[in-house]
Amino acid sequence: MRVEIWSDVVCPWCYIGKRRFETALANVGARRDTSGVEVVYRPFQLDPRAAPGLVQPVAEAYAKKFGGPERAAEIIAHVTRTAAADGIDFHLDRTLRANTLLAHRLIAFAERQGHQAEAEERLMQAYFVDGENISDVDVLCQCATDVGLDPDQARRFIESDEAGAEVTEHLAEAAANGITAVPTYVFNQQWAVPGAQDVAVFERVLDRLLDNEQADVSTSANACEDEACDV
Repeated sequence: MRVEIWSDVVCPWCYIGKRRFETALANVGARRDTSGVEVVYRPFQLDPRAAPGLVQPVAEAYAKKFGGPERAAEIIAHVTRTAAADGIDFHLDRTLRANTLLAHRLIAFAERQGHQAEAEERLMQAYFVDGENISDVDVLCQCATDVGLDPDQARRFIESDEAGAEVTEHLAEAAANGITAVPTYVFNQQWAVPGAQDVAVFERVLDRLLDNEQADVSTSANACEDEACDV
């Protein structure tokens, strides 16, 4: 089973959803075989028009987007409480809203090196917890180092045309597939589950799809046996 998670590293619900999905997968894995479940992260930009290299306190960005400082404060308080319940310590008072294009390039590089989930987690921590500028290449290279990647190789990839083309292709794929909000979880390129669902919901989805796959394998095995008998 392949699970593509479309997310942006500045999306609080993506971080919350990441933690919940990982918990659900671990819970399911404690009682059945999940070794065939492949999880990959795909890019989405909540604010693709954000000026590259410039940052803005998240409270100001939320106030502008959601109708003023009071509403922004309500949203920040709500997502902070929700994140805490899932074991994440948000510090949105020091979070800096930034363009995420280069961060997605690092995630693409990390996928090639087999450390994508770790890079996604580290970038979200850098943004939501540490208050770092995740559009700064030096910050990104430090994040790469923190998850065991070579920072010089990461820098070359982040700044390459290849990285730009790869991320742009995935962003276009999201648009073509009608993904307009994140997180969105796409299972086997067929079923989409939107939003940071509860752990129990993710568990039910995983169990049902794993049951379906096992049924398909059993049907295929019977078909092969029938063909062998016909020979």
